[in-house]
Amino acid sequence: MSVLSNCFRCAFIYGREGHLEKFTREMQERLVKNVIEPMACDGLRTICVAYRDFVPGKAEINQVHIDNEPNWEDEENVVNNLTCLCIVGIEDPVRPEVPDAIRKCQKAGITVRMVTGDNINTARSIALKCGILKPNEDFLILEGKEFNRRIRDANGEIQQHLLDKVWPKLRVLARSSPTDKYTLVKGIIDSKASVSREVVAVTGDGTNDGPALKKADVGFAMGIAGTDVAKEASDIILTDDNFSSIVKAVMWGRNVYDSIAKFLQFQLTVNIVAVIVAFIGACAVQDSPLKAVQMLWVNLIMDTLASLALATEMPTPDLLLRKPYGRTKPLISRTMMKNILGQALYQLSVIFMLLFVGDKVFDIETGRGVAQAGGGPTQHFTIIFNTFVMMTLFNEFNARKIHGQRNVFQGIFTNPIFYSIWIATCLSQVVIIQYGKMAFSTKALTLEQWMWCLFFGVGTLLWGQVVTTIPTRKIPKILS
Repeated sequence: MSVLSNCFRCAFIYGREGHLEKFTREMQERLVKNVIEPMACDGLRTICVAYRDFVPGKAEINQVHIDNEPNWEDEENVVNNLTCLCIVGIEDPVRPEVPDAIRKCQKAGITVRMVTGDNINTARSIALKCGILKPNEDFLILEGKEFNRRIRDANGEIQQHLLDKVWPKLRVLARSSPTDKYTLVKGIIDSKASVSREVVAVTGDGTNDGPALKKADVGFAMGIAGTDVAKEASDIILTDDNFSSIVKAVMWGRNVYDSIAKFLQFQLTVNIVAVIVAFIGACAVQDSPLKAVQMLWVNLIMDTLASLALATEMPTPDLLLRKPYGRTKPLISRTMMKNILGQALYQLSVIFMLLFVGDKVFDIETGRGVAQAGGGPTQHFTIIFNTFVMMTLFNEFNARKIHGQRNVFQGIFTNPIFYSIWIATCLSQVVIIQYGKMAFSTKALTLEQWMWCLFFGVGTLLWGQVVTTIPTRKIPKILS
């Protein structure tokens, strides 16, 4: 008995009441139209079950008389004039989580395309069930032969300008070969049709998928069903063979990118303010309001802890609600630069106000010129240092959002590392101010002075809302 996928090799069929009949061309075409195509449209892969008997004695009409063992290597003669028993429809059901995963990919700006060796009707049905195809959308479903006819010139050479007319609308490529998959991947990567170069990810499990997996920007191989060749050619191995794991990979990738951007936004704000204060202080009053050991505390300890706090934000589904970053998009966006410059302006204004008139406002001894006279720490410069640290600490909350969101506290309690580090840093700052003395060039502050420092620190949150109100388009692109 032979199991075949092509009923046109059959010459006989069992008809009504089990009578053997000639399987004519008309009957074959009717079988394809009335049985095979409807099955394929329902997402079933069709297989024709047929057989051919080789007998040593008298042979029936659908049998073959033999005197010796047939040449089983001669497929053309062996697998021919078969007797059709039935057509079987086999369904490879779509996993329940796949449609939702594809929907999330589409919301995230990712176009999902299906490249398969299945019949075009089967492929269309599966694509509809998965959500790759949507009604009333302008899309292309092609077979491998038609795909090659459209992208090749008269000499049979692949032309990029012809491929650029096909791939943007292509959603399903059926009856395709591994070469077609590679051609499509390479064509999308080399295309200049879109403003920014497309980032292409490919999934595969077979040896023949190796070239496409290797060529893609990101290759996903199946850890369970995948061959060793596919795994070697890929960048990421899905240990559970689950498409939804790709969505998780995208979410984590965006989260890592955002974590880097958050820390940069925070770090640059601190550094801009610290450098300008140290420079202007040295020029204007011949003494930096921020001492070397205080700068070490801010840069080595606080910033290290802040980077750890900002880098441990867990990914959220909101990350999949925006478009991907472009390959050439600056790491520091215009929104981030707006936040950096806005917060730096506020902090510099407060620090210079405290530097030049703070002693009069708080009715305390000035710290200007004390170092040259050989004096010790003053409350004046301690207030400046403490205010700078408070503004930096509260600005950590602003740094958690890099896309112009107003609610900087959203999800704060989902990250215990962040608020634990923030509280620990605040307590350390209290110890340094009240008990640091000569070691940290500080002098203990009163409760009222602490309240003013906290007031200016909380002001960064309020000022952040004002900065968010400024349209990002007003910021020159050169600043990104």
